[in-house]
Amino acid sequence: MRSKNALYNVISNFGLQIVIIIYGFVVPKIIIDNFGSSVNGLISSITQFLGYIALLESGFGPVVKSALYNPIANKNEKEITNILCAAEKFFKKIALIFIFYIIVLMFLYPIIINNQFDTFYTISLLLIISISIFAEYYFGMTYRLYLQANQKNYIISLIQLSTYLINVILIIVLVKLNCTIHIIKLITAIVFIFRPICQNIYVKKKYNINLKLADKNYKLNNKWDGLAQHIAAVIHDNTDITILTIFSTLNEVSVYAVYCLVVKALKQLVQAFNNGIDASFGDMLAKREKENINNKFNLYEVIYFSIVTIAFSVAIVLIIPFVEIYTAGVTDANYIRPLFGVLIICSEYLWAIRLPYSSTTLAAGHFKQTRIGAWIEAGSNIIISLILVKKYGIVGVAIGTIVAMLIRTVEFLYHTNKYILNRSCKISIKKIIVIVVETPIIVAISKYIPYLENTSYINWIINAIITTIMAGTIVIGINLVLFKNEMLSFLNIIKRIIKKEK
Repeated sequence: MRSKNALYNVISNFGLQIVIIIYGFVVPKIIIDNFGSSVNGLISSITQFLGYIALLESGFGPVVKSALYNPIANKNEKEITNILCAAEKFFKKIALIFIFYIIVLMFLYPIIINNQFDTFYTISLLLIISISIFAEYYFGMTYRLYLQANQKNYIISLIQLSTYLINVILIIVLVKLNCTIHIIKLITAIVFIFRPICQNIYVKKKYNINLKLADKNYKLNNKWDGLAQHIAAVIHDNTDITILTIFSTLNEVSVYAVYCLVVKALKQLVQAFNNGIDASFGDMLAKREKENINNKFNLYEVIYFSIVTIAFSVAIVLIIPFVEIYTAGVTDANYIRPLFGVLIICSEYLWAIRLPYSSTTLAAGHFKQTRIGAWIEAGSNIIISLILVKKYGIVGVAIGTIVAMLIRTVEFLYHTNKYILNRSCKISIKKIIVIVVETPIIVAISKYIPYLENTSYINWIINAIITTIMAGTIVIGINLVLFKNEMLSFLNIIKRIIKKEK
């Protein structure tokens, strides 16, 4: 059942991420072409500032998900109801505090951006963008966590996929009708409100959950243990654009945001694979299946790292050609930044490498044990970025992210292997060394490939397919030699699942 759910989750997540990637590339391109780089930078900046409300979550979400694994595995419905009730009360408080945060931003944000836009224009756009974030906390966060812990990520994916498709169609139509950016973002926000509401309704009806039956005095243990992890994650996702907003211009924010489209697309594909698996590991940890989790994790590392190596190596080769096409004809900002392109991909490459270890550590509930590393990651990211941004701009903030990622990756790798898997770190280090060798080989060989001229998306896609085939051949070839048993085991698992479905 775990393998079947994991497969469903992975497939649905990949489908969702493909739609999100299309949405992520189409919408900013429409905004840049029709409203300019500064408006695109403004929207990206507002979104990041609103994202800081997640700090109030204090790492509560991962703690809730970790707490749910055991009662779900043991079918303890009373405990599940108590946990969900405590979670809903917490997230509704955050939603109400969010309203006060928005009021503060209404006064401060126009000053932060040096009034580059009319105050009413800026404030109204801020209010519109905040609508869907408020709805997520007030209506849906609790039930999304429950579905994730219950290995039902594919339900979330299907709901989200539908709203993204609807929004892409509506945005294209609204632009054709010459609607303002405010109307476009308002329609987008209204459609996104349906996501948390649908999750809420589905869980309550499907699982007969009645929070009125919960113990109102129930306290979730260790609710603050995830605070450090959460702050580090929020800073990782938001610091760079925030620092650029304060110390640079909205045009530079737009440049950063365009490169982040590629990076986010990669992260979403990687997370699609990981999100389908981490609940399975949580279930194994809850049932104390130590030998099983070691075997499965070893297999997971090989397959996951194969996917990550192919994806990020191809991105290093093709990010600048993509940006050249994406921003063709745009003259209000310089978008061609080769060094920054490589650095931003490398920083997220490190994030992707650490993901199996961070997910497993948090699934095991080891929040308190790894909080010092989280504080170091957050602090180093901010300090290094602030020191380097004045002289090096977006390159400086990228370097700050890389250093922070490297520190945290080492910590998670060590902690997961020693305290959860109870095995030598050399097993993981060997696989990472293979990544370090494979990536420059792929980049070097790409220099000798006779690519089509980089004049259209069709040519770029053909070049991407060629590069992916080349990278896949190298990675799979090397891994079949070094990790033959794991690669064959993966094929056998897929075959068994397919036979059962038939």
